[in-house]
Amino acid sequence: MENSPSGPRVVIINGSARPGNYTAMASALVADEFRKIGLAVDVVNPGELELPLPGTAANHPGAARLQSLVAGASALVLATPEYHGSFSSVIKLAIENMGFPSAMAGKPVALLGVAAGAIGAIKSLEALRGIVSHVGGLALPMPVSVANVQRVFDAQGVCLDPVMEKYIRRVATNVRDYLTDHVCPKYTLERILREGMPVG
Repeated sequence: MENSPSGPRVVIINGSARPGNYTAMASALVADEFRKIGLAVDVVNPGELELPLPGTAANHPGAARLQSLVAGASALVLATPEYHGSFSSVIKLAIENMGFPSAMAGKPVALLGVAAGAIGAIKSLEALRGIVSHVGGLALPMPVSVANVQRVFDAQGVCLDPVMEKYIRRVATNVRDYLTDHVCPKYTLERILREGMPVG
């Protein structure tokens, strides 16, 4: 698929602003895997964009930057910690700043959650899936939930569990497989209809 002159791009949005947060550690593995399999990736930390509260600012540069990145992406990854049984306010603020209709509409969206508890981020991922679908995003199957995350990474962000690392990196291959199997054929068909079959 050729989403842009440089090929498909994926945007990862981190849902935590806490220094040294585990969400960013997990999503860094996903970003690394995207690069290994040949997909360009932009990692967005919403705190750095100083996104406004909904309805408080028009034409905010941070929101415009976020919308531009998302609109130009072939797919998204939303990464969130689980706070109080749901996804973080940071990831919700990012979603609120994607505009209406949402820049996420029509985009495949993979979900990644981390939690300190033994059952992982199941509640937050289920809630987030509902929001993604509501704004028109295509929530991909097989979200990845990381339980006991404080035992999975050390303070420097090194993954201490090879099995869990493979599981986290699967987010990237799931997105790649969806783009290859479902999105790229669509764009190829549209190109053939516009330009005709290649000769030779």
